[in-house]
Amino acid sequence: MRSKTNRRAFLGQVAALGCSAAASPLLTPIAMASAPGENRLVVLILRGALDGLDALRPVGDTAFKALRPSLSDGGTPLGDGFFALHPDLSGLAPLWQAGELAFVPATSTPYRDKRSHFDGQDLLEAGIAGDPAQVRDGWLNRALTLMPGTTARTAFALGRERMLVLDGAAPITHWQPGTELDLGPQARLLMEYLFTQDTLFAEAGRTALEMGSEADMDTRGPAGEVLARYLAEQIRGETRIASLSLSGFDTHQWQKNRLRPALRNLQTTLLTLRAELGALWARTTVLALTEFGRTARENGTNGTDHGTGGMALLAGGALRGGRMIGGWPGLAESALYDRRDLMPLSDVRAYAAWALHDMFGLRASDLTRTVFPGLDMGDTPSLLL
Repeated sequence: MRSKTNRRAFLGQVAALGCSAAASPLLTPIAMASAPGENRLVVLILRGALDGLDALRPVGDTAFKALRPSLSDGGTPLGDGFFALHPDLSGLAPLWQAGELAFVPATSTPYRDKRSHFDGQDLLEAGIAGDPAQVRDGWLNRALTLMPGTTARTAFALGRERMLVLDGAAPITHWQPGTELDLGPQARLLMEYLFTQDTLFAEAGRTALEMGSEADMDTRGPAGEVLARYLAEQIRGETRIASLSLSGFDTHQWQKNRLRPALRNLQTTLLTLRAELGALWARTTVLALTEFGRTARENGTNGTDHGTGGMALLAGGALRGGRMIGGWPGLAESALYDRRDLMPLSDVRAYAAWALHDMFGLRASDLTRTVFPGLDMGDTPSLLL
């Protein structure tokens, strides 16, 4: 495997974590870093703009059913019954009851109005407000520079071009087609899965991994399970901070059917992490974030279009869960952003900042200056137990 070191190296070795312009998780599937202490942070990027109004249904809002006639039925009630989990997330109800699951409804990055997946993802992973063209590195990468004792783990970038996820002050490992890989069993399983799902990389991947015969992926589990098992193996070792992507959340048409596999995959990822980590789950926090929400009204093809306010999902045994965090703006037309989208009431970056503050002791002044420049963190949401 070829190793390339960024000229702006800092403090020795730091893992490459951060932004990606790639829409496909097959291009930037996973990145990891070790760090001092026993707390674990996992960041899930939900690519495609998850519809938070479908995943977490505000059934107690009188405007909801009229806006979503084909998308409002069913769900598992949470709390006082105002919100209900999408039926394909019902397996997460035990986490809610155990205080290991929380939601931030009506939240977003500062990105507004243009509603581009690529720009929205870049700004989400960069942790900045402003021009996407100014994206240079990612907020996890910058956070690692503030943690003494952080060392490099692994970052995969599959393809011939340097990926934005690898840009920053960190040494990185970049794999290109034609290069042989020496990976452990779980890493090979992960790569086999990714290559067999994408014809663009299938031939190169089989060459690199020297797979020989192709086994049926159904015997290995769904994508979320494969990714989560591999990630859990790393977290049981030296890894303390990790980021990975899940896709399939762009649902312009026939959302009722198209969203289900992505939600089941998200649920499987979380439940597999919980099961595989065992006692370490109590030291783990998961942040599931998406680039923006979707329109409050369903469209003429029974889907939803790019919107503004979305939802963040938080999970983990270290979490003070079983609650909704933040307020609710309502779905009356006068309460909507531009009369079309859920109005964001909070900056989702603040919850990532507080997670870093509470888990790793990073100072608020460093977080708002270096990691999330210009962010107002506001009052603490008391994320952790």
